[in-house]
Amino acid sequence: MKATEQWFSERMQKPFAMARWGHYGRPVLLFPTAGGDPEEAERNRLLEACWDLVEEGRVKIYSCDSTAGRALATGEGTPAYRMWLLNQYHKAVAEEIVPAIYADLGGRQRIVTAGSSIGAFNSVALLCRYPDVFEAAIAMSGTFRLEQWLDWQFSDDLYFASPLHFVPGLQGPQLDTLRQRFVVLASGEGAHESIGESWAMAEALGAKGIPNRVDNWGPEYIHDWPTWWEMLPQYLREVC
Repeated sequence: MKATEQWFSERMQKPFAMARWGHYGRPVLLFPTAGGDPEEAERNRLLEACWDLVEEGRVKIYSCDSTAGRALATGEGTPAYRMWLLNQYHKAVAEEIVPAIYADLGGRQRIVTAGSSIGAFNSVALLCRYPDVFEAAIAMSGTFRLEQWLDWQFSDDLYFASPLHFVPGLQGPQLDTLRQRFVVLASGEGAHESIGESWAMAEALGAKGIPNRVDNWGPEYIHDWPTWWEMLPQYLREVC
C-alpha cells in the first residue's frame, strides 16, 4: 500500500523523492511543511488521521520533498537562489511529480493539493499555476508572504511562484479554468497561527472571481500537527 521512489531533478539540480499510500481513489498531493520530506506526514500521524479515507478508496495520497521550503527555512544560498529554486520546484512538481502520479494511476486525473504552513502556500500556488492539472487546494495554517525568508528581496522568480503576486495579473484561459476550481483556507488563531495570511490570499483570489472560503477554527487551534489532524480529513471528505 505504501511505496517510495527517488530520482535526480535536473530542474532543481537536487535529488527529488515521492511517497504514496493507498490502492485507488482521488489523487491527493500533500505538500510537507518547510523542512519536510515525503514521509513527514506519516511520522507526524497526519496519514493516520486520514487512514479511513485511504482504506475506503476515497483518496490515494502522494507526497514529495519540500526542497524549496527547506532552502527558505535554512537560508540556503542567496535570496536570489532561493527564489529561483522555489520557481524551479513548482516546475519540477508539475513536470516530474505529476507525470509520476499519472503513471501510477494508469492515466490522467485531476489532483487535489493539500498542505500546511509552507505546504499550504505550495498547494495554492500549484493549483493557480496549473489549474488544468489540479482540481482544488486545501491550505491549512497557510504562510503566503515569503519575503521574510528572502531578506525582503524580490525577483521575477518570486513573482511567478507566489500567488499573492501573480494571481492579480491573471487573465485568459488560465483564469477561466481557475474560476472552475476551489480553494479552502483554514486557520486557527492560537499560538503561531496568522489567519491574516489566509484572508490576504482569499482577497487576491476573490478579486479575480476564483472560488474560495476562509474557515476560522478559533483560538484553541495552534500551528501544529494536532490542528491538521482534525482539519485534513474533514476537508478531504468535502472535496474528494
